[in-house]
Amino acid sequence: MRKTLAILAIAIAAPLAAQSAAPQLPGQKDASRITGGTYQADSGHSLIEWEVNHFGFNDYFGLFGDVAGTLVLDPKNPASAKVDVTIPVSKVVTASQGLTSHLLRPGKDGGKPDFFGASPAAARFVSQHIVVKGTEATIHGNLTLNGVTKPVTVEAEFVGAGANPMSKKETVGFHGEATIKRSDFGVMGALPVVSDEVSLDITIAFEKA
Repeated sequence: MRKTLAILAIAIAAPLAAQSAAPQLPGQKDASRITGGTYQADSGHSLIEWEVNHFGFNDYFGLFGDVAGTLVLDPKNPASAKVDVTIPVSKVVTASQGLTSHLLRPGKDGGKPDFFGASPAAARFVSQHIVVKGTEATIHGNLTLNGVTKPVTVEAEFVGAGANPMSKKETVGFHGEATIKRSDFGVMGALPVVSDEVSLDITIAFEKA
């Protein structure tokens, strides 16, 4: 009986011991790790996914990468944070080369392009007012896309903070979601059979400058 109890105790304790010995991730959801100052977007690890509905059959999506810009933080007053990021629309990618080319091709016979057109200007989002609730924030700002500026709201959540083991820089990361109407920005291709509403899924990291 004692031997059985001992084996049972070892069986229970072993996973707990292994768990406690597991290495801690560099980034943790701990706001006390955040220090004030200006942070630069980690362009290599920040992405914006966009998603639209195609003809009512299915959704398809693509990505914007190489996000650049700044985040100014004051941990004592998180609502005073300022975000200013640019998104290189010309670097849009999808899983289909044909679709990517369609997004970036010029308009026919000198007309307006279906979507972004050749060599489109980068988009820019600048925060105007931020409401913070715990580890979540509602970021009200202005998005400039295709030469048009409109108010856009991003629902953001703090993911983690800590020292990046590669760059050795203090890093903070966030996840965000937003919805826009592309017609607001003059991106009119295939409306309404390709949805006007575009869902944006944002993952972004900032490193201390």
